Amino acid sequence: MDDLNPVVLYVEDDPMSREVMNLLLTRRMKLSHVYIWDDNADFANRLASLPHKPDIIFLDIHMEPLDGFAMLDILRGDPAYAKIPVVALTASVMNEEVTLLRTKGFDGALAKPVDQRNFADILRRLLNGEQVWRIT
Repeated sequence: MDDLNPVVLYVEDDPMSREVMNLLLTRRMKLSHVYIWDDNADFANRLASLPHKPDIIFLDIHMEPLDGFAMLDILRGDPAYAKIPVVALTASVMNEEVTLLRTKGFDGALAKPVDQRNFADILRRLLNGEQVWRIT
């Protein structure tokens, strides 16, 4: 992993959220290895076929056919991806869901829309192994 240019995967079905994250990562932060998927069909095979292994993965929680928890289970069950930080992005920030995200093994959660002003710092902290729970 290059600390200045991490490989990022973002799986999100909302077009506006994808666009915001794409602009933030590629234009503002100038990252060159950003993969943004609009669906999670054939998730495990698509993950394995990426040209660069992600250093961090952001998952929308409320997706179909796999929700964020099912995608996390796939990642944690594969030794190649088990240790990669996985962060939930969600518009619903009920205390019960946050507790579930922590219990299931997410490395953090960010409320949507993401805080663009602080995102670079949040990304750096996550890549350094810190759990970040920005849900307000």
